[in-house]
Amino acid sequence: MKVLKFGGTSVGSVNSMLSVKKIVEAVDDKVIVVVSALGGITDKLINTSKMAAAGDSSYEKEMKEIVNRHIEMVYTVIPAGHGREVLLDQVNELLSELKDIFQGIYLIRDLSPKTSATIVSYGERLSSIIVATLIEGAQWFDSRTFIKTEKKHNRHILDSELTNQLVRETFREIPKVSLVPGFISTDKLTNEVTNLGRGGSDYTASIIAAALDADILEIWTDVDGFMTADPRVISTAYPITELSYVEAMELCNFGAKVVYPPTIYPVCHKNIPILIKNTFNPDAPGTIIKQEADHSSKPIKGISSINDTCLITMTGLGMVGVIGVNHRIFKTLAENGISVFLVSQASSENSTSIGVRNEDAALACEVLNEEFSKEIEMGEISPMKAEGGLATVAIVGENMKHTPGIAGKLFGTLGRNGINVIACAQGASETNISFVVDGGSLRKTLNVIHDSFFLSEYQVLNLFICGIGTVGSSLIEQIHAQQEKLKQERGLMLRIVGIANGHLAYFTRRGIDLADFRKELEEKGIPSSPQVLHDEIIGMNIFNPVFVDCTASPEIAGLYKDFLSHNIAVVAANKIAASSEYDIYAELKQIARLRGVKFLFETNVGAGLPVINTINDLINSGDKILKIEAVLSGTLNYIFNELSADMPLSKIIRKAKEEGYSEPDPRIDLSGKDVIRKLVILGREAGYRLEQEDVKTHLFIPDKYFEGSLDDFWKHIGELDADFEMRRQKLESEGKRWRFVARLENGEASVALEEVEFHHPFYNLEGSNNIILLTTERYNEYPMLIQGYGAGAGVTAAGVFADIMSIANI
Repeated sequence: MKVLKFGGTSVGSVNSMLSVKKIVEAVDDKVIVVVSALGGITDKLINTSKMAAAGDSSYEKEMKEIVNRHIEMVYTVIPAGHGREVLLDQVNELLSELKDIFQGIYLIRDLSPKTSATIVSYGERLSSIIVATLIEGAQWFDSRTFIKTEKKHNRHILDSELTNQLVRETFREIPKVSLVPGFISTDKLTNEVTNLGRGGSDYTASIIAAALDADILEIWTDVDGFMTADPRVISTAYPITELSYVEAMELCNFGAKVVYPPTIYPVCHKNIPILIKNTFNPDAPGTIIKQEADHSSKPIKGISSINDTCLITMTGLGMVGVIGVNHRIFKTLAENGISVFLVSQASSENSTSIGVRNEDAALACEVLNEEFSKEIEMGEISPMKAEGGLATVAIVGENMKHTPGIAGKLFGTLGRNGINVIACAQGASETNISFVVDGGSLRKTLNVIHDSFFLSEYQVLNLFICGIGTVGSSLIEQIHAQQEKLKQERGLMLRIVGIANGHLAYFTRRGIDLADFRKELEEKGIPSSPQVLHDEIIGMNIFNPVFVDCTASPEIAGLYKDFLSHNIAVVAANKIAASSEYDIYAELKQIARLRGVKFLFETNVGAGLPVINTINDLINSGDKILKIEAVLSGTLNYIFNELSADMPLSKIIRKAKEEGYSEPDPRIDLSGKDVIRKLVILGREAGYRLEQEDVKTHLFIPDKYFEGSLDDFWKHIGELDADFEMRRQKLESEGKRWRFVARLENGEASVALEEVEFHHPFYNLEGSNNIILLTTERYNEYPMLIQGYGAGAGVTAAGVFADIMSIANI
């Protein structure tokens, strides 16, 4: 024998009603069907009764809508000649009773709990007789005659012993199809109508299943089963195939609305499995809940949350070592009907925090302050402190008890994403770790946990790319080309959720279509500015965020501090922040370290060359950088390699710009500013306190060529061609070459155009390559050499891409 329960959405429309009929009539075994009120009717009954009690005559309009909804359902789903007329008489009689009750409430302006319970019972009474007529051969049973409650602490709770006895008597002979209204019950002493609370239809079905030793309890609802998380918040959430009773109970208690929590208890003791199925997708496998579920895969099964949380904290030295304080707390709350769903206590016993619903917070503080009034008056305990606007999150899974480090990984992940845990609790069974966060961080919290604990199909990095010039565009193209491969082979999704140029910015949580990103930016973008970027990126509060700066803007570099402070990782091709005042550089590094986020700028020095990472690895392993010698400008190296009788200085400078090797204004490269910045960054990463002003500069182009406009520069630079050609010929005859060399030795930094002989490591440096010689305590006699492409949009973009990948830790 099976017990099937259908919720309000399952009987809320014509199509869903017909699906219920099809599902029930397809069952070969004997079946007891429990139904809820038509979707939305319970709320409408409650609201209508409140309107009537308030003297609002528009309750009559609401009543008409209730009448029309049920009458229309009868005419639509019950064919003529199939008991429709008899059913209409029954429905109209119930609706007439309901109308009289509402009128009475309106006249006397009073709504008692007894009357309210009677009113809401009509929802299930109406829906159940409609479904009983719809399903062929179904026999209707009145649950008010066998579901009995008793009053305790001003609430009606189930009298299990009496109810089980009456259920067994009622169903001594079980028809092929039995139809039962859920939710409603009666008081065992007065026989007045009561109910089992919100979601009580699940409970009704579970009570019947347990009392009759059913083979299975099926809960038919509007989802495919328990989900790994709330799909409205996490788009990648998916159904859980199996859960144990304990796991299901934990998820239910913390906000998962799939099953009413008390439902699990009766069938658990009889080891009756619960199957969650979707009325609108009956072919989906659903979720099976049983004694022993599969725990062989992931450490946690799912995440649940309660966004309606208030944390009440009781503190005071008068609590330390005093026996019975917690007894008094929970006794007082229980006597006032206040449910506590989280408890966190300091081991010193001087602080206890409890989580309650926001609506219960004022009463909880009031009764606790009254209970402990003497201690508060004497200063032994402080008055209750209530903190609202919070959310409680729980990660659930019996497999956690077999997996070391779950709590460490959980709180470490939250910390790296800037999520502050206000209170936490974990039972000795290790099935549930619960914690409280600010309500505004709930979405981010759920996403980052879902991502970090492998509940998502992919690990996600959410990227904001600022600057879509040559480097930014190349980066986007590289990401687009690699996206699918990274998803399939590495389980990594790089999702660009923000993009900006100097004029427009576009942000979207769903991710930007990289195949047509410029069109999306033009059509959907908003006017861009550093302040807009700051407010939108921080305001999005998205998980695993990475800000990628492909500009050369000082204003954009000025945003790094706030981004890092909000746990947004920064990857910068922009050299300005790392080469600005030392104190600014040091502060950014310190914030990143303290917040546990990455501040990466490998491409600031050698484009895609692993220079900074190598220096960091050497220092972190205990080595010391003694000397740095480097050709750090791919642009200048390209110029001096290509310089010839046929390619004078002015012409090769223009060619370097056209080929994308130089900055748009090549004077930045020719002035040595770019090399100075790079040397300062290298020196700082090597452990030296270095400012740009500390670098001694020996330029090869007179200062006057850097004055005026860029047009003036192009007009006059040819004046140097003849002199450079003469010097070049002399150099060639001596077997030497020019290299613009950056040096750091004994803390002294300099940049200069040097002549190198053929046996020098820099002599054969080709094209736009860079070369770095690192002399360290370990690499002293034979310095470490790093060499390769040091300029070009594609290479720089690849270096930025590599920094992004290092944040993903794959």
